[in-house]
Amino acid sequence: MDFLKSIYNIENRVAVITGGTGILGGEMAKGLLAAGAKVVILGTNQKSLKSKLDLLGNNNENLLGLICNVLNEDNIHSTNEKILNHFGRIDILINAAGGHVAGAVIGENQSIFDLKISEFKKVTDLNLNGTVLPTLVFGKTIADQKSGSIINISSMTSFRTISRAVGYSAAKAAVDNFTKWMAVELAQKFGNKIRVNVVAPGFLLTSQNRALLTNEDGSLTERGKAVISMTPFKRFGEPEELIGTILWLASDASKFVTGALIPIDGGFSIYSGV
Repeated sequence: MDFLKSIYNIENRVAVITGGTGILGGEMAKGLLAAGAKVVILGTNQKSLKSKLDLLGNNNENLLGLICNVLNEDNIHSTNEKILNHFGRIDILINAAGGHVAGAVIGENQSIFDLKISEFKKVTDLNLNGTVLPTLVFGKTIADQKSGSIINISSMTSFRTISRAVGYSAAKAAVDNFTKWMAVELAQKFGNKIRVNVVAPGFLLTSQNRALLTNEDGSLTERGKAVISMTPFKRFGEPEELIGTILWLASDASKFVTGALIPIDGGFSIYSGV
């Protein structure tokens, strides 16, 4: 038991979560705090940041919230300095910032040829560059320490064709590739105690997608039915079901795991439908 406790122990490790004011980022923060980590949540909206801090326990000395734009390199550098001044180090980086951009989604009565490249660039900027830039800054701190875990957040759209989500799909596929590249780069040049992995959540039922997947009476929409038909578990996931994998990747229990893509999807990614 002592061995198991030691390899999963992340007490006093410092975890930085971009997109920490979001639903998934907030759940990850909750899990890491419960495991004894020191957690920094980053967001761009002061009201949302305050609300999330209140929810997580604003009087917790292990919790810090900072405004940070993941697309502003200078802002990320200054945030990095604030974190180091406050906690002294960074052991875990979770790149949870991202999301859909409405203009990069193909409408029901549209085709790919209606896509505006300006909207495609926006979703790529948010999801790909919004992962790359924090990794270059916070990851440099981890590299200088010669130890740490970087966890990127991908999506089922990165390796399954999810209709209409063309921009988001392309951006998340690029995040997967960047994860593998960084895993090799950091291991070869900064040692074998730095790991970079990516988690791909399946269809989690949240306030953001509830109306897309379910009707007001709780029944499934046509899109919801299609998802469930392709999910062997025959249900949607819950945001807190990410926590176990995040804790594993953040701890020494996964110290020989790098460059891996971990689906948390109830089997959606492996099922052919037949």
